[in-house]
Amino acid sequence: MLLAAALLAPLQALAGSEMDQRIIDLRDQIRLFPDQVLAQLLDLQSQTRAEPPRTQAELLVQISAARWQLNQLDAAAATAAQVIAYGRKLGDDVIIAKGMLANSAVATARDDFRAAHQMAIEAEPLALRAGDKSLLVEAELAASTVAKAQGNFPAALAKLQLAVDSARQVGDDPMQLFNATRMLIRFYCTTKDREKAFATLDELTAMTAKQSLPVQMVLLKLSEHTVSSAFDQPERGLRAELDNLALQRRLGASHMLGSTLNNLADSYLKRRDYAQAARYASEALQATKGRNDTDSDATARVNLGHAYLGLGRVAEGKKNFEAGLAWFERFHSKPAQQEVLLEYGQALEDAGDIAGAVAAYHRERALSNELFEAKRQQTVLELQAHYEADKKQRQIELLSNENAHRRQQQRVWWLLAAVFALAAVVVGLLYRKVRHANARLEEKNLELKAQSSLDPLTGLYNRRHFQNTMAALNPDHGRPACDGHGDDIVGAMFLLDADHFKQVNDTYGHAAGDAVLKMIAASLRVALRETDMIVRWGGEEFLAFIPALPRHHIDEVAQRILAAIASQTVRHHGHDISVRVSIGFAPFPLAPAGVPLSWERVVNLTDMALYLAKTTGRNRAFGVRGFDSVRLTSMEEVERDLERAWRSGQVDLNLVLADAPAG
Repeated sequence: MLLAAALLAPLQALAGSEMDQRIIDLRDQIRLFPDQVLAQLLDLQSQTRAEPPRTQAELLVQISAARWQLNQLDAAAATAAQVIAYGRKLGDDVIIAKGMLANSAVATARDDFRAAHQMAIEAEPLALRAGDKSLLVEAELAASTVAKAQGNFPAALAKLQLAVDSARQVGDDPMQLFNATRMLIRFYCTTKDREKAFATLDELTAMTAKQSLPVQMVLLKLSEHTVSSAFDQPERGLRAELDNLALQRRLGASHMLGSTLNNLADSYLKRRDYAQAARYASEALQATKGRNDTDSDATARVNLGHAYLGLGRVAEGKKNFEAGLAWFERFHSKPAQQEVLLEYGQALEDAGDIAGAVAAYHRERALSNELFEAKRQQTVLELQAHYEADKKQRQIELLSNENAHRRQQQRVWWLLAAVFALAAVVVGLLYRKVRHANARLEEKNLELKAQSSLDPLTGLYNRRHFQNTMAALNPDHGRPACDGHGDDIVGAMFLLDADHFKQVNDTYGHAAGDAVLKMIAASLRVALRETDMIVRWGGEEFLAFIPALPRHHIDEVAQRILAAIASQTVRHHGHDISVRVSIGFAPFPLAPAGVPLSWERVVNLTDMALYLAKTTGRNRAFGVRGFDSVRLTSMEEVERDLERAWRSGQVDLNLVLADAPAG
């Protein structure tokens, strides 16, 4: 507690370089004591009015950083905007760049990566033009952070390496090299480069031993935990977190305790030591009480809920999980909500609450579909914008050519009437050019129409195209016919989902996940016919619509899909990744009691069959064959709980295993 008390001591007026150094010293303590440091920074404002503009701007930047650490994001953004306005008023590129980087940090905290990226790329050339090495390090680190969050790992690594090189040239600020090295460690963990991660951690350890700064000691332990957790050294990672907890308590760094206790709870959850996990999650809730640290509070409630579910205290577990999840749904990005819902579903499944697990998975699937649709719409809008820009450019070129033609006509009339024939030739050429431009525009229109029907990643049809196709389908389509051998010819729908796909993204990165989705799409093209419609339904989910096949071949198709995907591996950065899928399927049309169901209801039934495959072991398929006793109940009851209807004999389902004959 001595260091915290020292930070609260009364400040004397400092001037010139002493004031700059004081601001830097306080900057280095923001991670440990943001509330105390913010109070002192605000007190310094009255003492910096006679200081140079860049000193005043740096003070505002650190006030913004302290507010960001305290989750006062609106105030942090307003302070950053104040710095930008101040810099523009003075025409000072350094001050403008500092304000942009402060704003980029706030945007990143809000998961607004588009705004963060824009601010970072605008700040970097200003730093280069100013020749300020320290500012350049900050700009390159900000650009790297945003590139990594967007999944652009080559750009992130390039910026990080530039930042480290620039930081080595800044001799009077050791924290810049320290921070750049820490970010490099996190990058190597994300890309699973074990050798470089541990080598860089050794470099950071030597740096910390040499400088002996409390903030570096705390952050070093965080980095050690990150590396150990990423490369299967759980014991070392746990020791690092426990040492860090003791160090933070000794320093009085209460602001960081919630995050550290949550990390410990998460470590014990991975070990399935639910009692210890519940202990540290409860301590995290106590540590965040009375603070504006809703993120840590929500994470603690999710961890506590998970621990209680593991201990068999299902009602308490669900209550805490839902409380934490409510905050994530209100304030966090949708990918973060999706991750929490997947964890919730798995915890409920492990606790034996299958109905609750299916409900959580359905919530996750709805969110996944929403994200997928938003991404698709964004892609279409980008294509439309590109098309409009191209169209506008061609119109400008056409107008320019027309103006040139008019000027040529005037010259022709001024010179000789005989040259009028040459003008006619020019008009003919221009007419051909206009026709060519119109043809190109028509080609672009057709290309845009085709792209709006396809998923940009896999090249498969998208959900919108499938919905339009089904809406236009002849009502008599799919009505059972006979193949001449006494077997019905029907249609069929297959809905499949990649098993444990989140683990692929978490372990190997989203680029690996995209490669897996492309592999599944390619396997489906091989397993099915050209006349069959294959659709990227959303996220890691695919739908196949087969217009016509003998009824007794439906199970064989399900097994063929299981086998085709299981036989493939994806090679990604030296790792062989294999995946399996779970499938729900049904003939189409499906007509309980002689009343055909709409295609939407058939897809819903296949979705429920898919979840039944998920909850009974994965890497298998469940198919709806028919309805034995549907008159004893209603289709609404069947659709509400397919598994119960099956087990009570109201629905005829068939199980197809990946390694067993279909039938």
